[in-house]
Amino acid sequence: MEITAEKLVELGRYFSIVHHIKGRLRLRVDPKIRSHGEAVCIEDIEALPQKIEGIKSLKINKIVGSITIEYDPVVFPDRLWTNLVQGENLDEIIAVLTQLSKELV
Repeated sequence: MEITAEKLVELGRYFSIVHHIKGRLRLRVDPKIRSHGEAVCIEDIEALPQKIEGIKSLKINKIVGSITIEYDPVVFPDRLWTNLVQGENLDEIIAVLTQLSKELV
C-alpha cells in the first residue's frame, strides 16, 4: 500500500513520546492504531528510512508497542516531533515530509 505524508500525520495521534534526545526518539504506540488496519501496514512504517531523507533508522518493538526513530536533528527539529504527537501545525509537518520524501506521494 502506498503511504502519504497525510497518512503519516494522521497516525501521529496514536503516538506519545516516551524518550527524546536530539537525534533519537522513542514513541509509545496506542493499540487503537489497529483501527487504521488497512490504511498503513507495519511494513510501510519500517520502510520509512528508505523513503524519507533525514530518517536514519526505525525499529519497531511489537511486544512493548513502541517505535524508536534515529533521525537527523538538522532536518527534523525537535518541535516537529512534539507537534506531530500533539496534533499541532500539521500542515507544516506535511510540507516538510513531502519535501524530504523520496517516494511518498
